[in-house]
Amino acid sequence: MSEARSDGAGAKGGEGPIRLRDALRQARIEAADRTGVVVDLRDAEVARLEILHEALDPLFAQVPGEVDLFDRALSQGETPRLWIDVVAHIVMGRDKRIYRFVQDTRFGRIVLAESHDVAAIVGAVTDYVARRMIEREHALSVLPARERVKVEKPRRRGRLLTFALGFLLGALALFAVALVASLV
Repeated sequence: MSEARSDGAGAKGGEGPIRLRDALRQARIEAADRTGVVVDLRDAEVARLEILHEALDPLFAQVPGEVDLFDRALSQGETPRLWIDVVAHIVMGRDKRIYRFVQDTRFGRIVLAESHDVAAIVGAVTDYVARRMIEREHALSVLPARERVKVEKPRRRGRLLTFALGFLLGALALFAVALVASLV
């Protein structure tokens, strides 16, 4: 057994104190390894996906608030999944130690990345998020601003013209009714 250090130095040879978050992450990895080997594989999947979920926090903190493409969430159904958006998610491989980043397309499911390493999957998700944000920018910039204004102006004129015509016909109808009533 190793001795506990009371001088506040970290376990990594004088690098300073270990952050609690790093210690919790390491404990989760060890628990996931034990669980994956011994008891319940599903709990190990969820634990590993939670680790990845936390590793993606810095990436999604950088996504602008007005970009509503991504709904990152961990679903714990029959097959636990870490959803990135509506069409892309991460599942664990058959051995429950490999992260598999997949995307559903019109032509079926494709594997975007597959690795044991959390950092590799975070890199693949980062690339995916960047591509989706560029696609969004291109979709929003299809019509120049002048063309958007031209589309809206005829609608306003059409509505105003319809209102004026309806008002004029109503006034004429009332005049005709008053004229007929005065003759009778």
